[in-house]
Amino acid sequence: MEQQNKSKFAAIVQFIKFGIVGVSNTLVNYLVYLLFFSIGVPYLIANALGFIVSVLNAYFWGSRFVFKEDKTKEKRVWWKVLLKTYASYLLGFFINSFLLWIWVDVLNVGQYCGFVGDLINGATGIVGIAPKEFSAETLSGIVGPIINIFVVVPINFVINKFWAYRQKNIPQNAKVPGKTDDITVEEHTETKGSERS
Repeated sequence: MEQQNKSKFAAIVQFIKFGIVGVSNTLVNYLVYLLFFSIGVPYLIANALGFIVSVLNAYFWGSRFVFKEDKTKEKRVWWKVLLKTYASYLLGFFINSFLLWIWVDVLNVGQYCGFVGDLINGATGIVGIAPKEFSAETLSGIVGPIINIFVVVPINFVINKFWAYRQKNIPQNAKVPGKTDDITVEEHTETKGSERS
């Protein structure tokens, strides 16, 4: 029972860590997107550039902070994990791009979001930037990625946790890392359990 509670707690902590990294990843993605979008790069290309940079950010923090390597399992190969990370986020990228197209070109959600332009002008006015008139399409391009967060982030977590960063168990009669003698995983587990007592 105690082990099950520890496992649940560890999963909750991991999800919170993923959320923290997800916030930084989303900010990186959105800031890169806005940087390129604001200088006239078409929104889908700006979205692709944001994706490329943000997945590097996700890989860096995911492998060091969220999905740390379990020393009792097979060692991960960094480049395989990087490729899997890009592959897992690729699905999110396509969903994000499709939804962005819906928000901008099909529904033109910016026509309902004039207040966003007012908020931007208010924030930029504080630092002395002159107000700007935002078209409905521009507002759609600003608001669309924010809406997409609520769809894409949960999908990325599940794919990363259960595929990109998954580690295989060490075969039953394999050597345990850090041990020089032949010890099975079962003996290793029993030894660790008796050390805790």
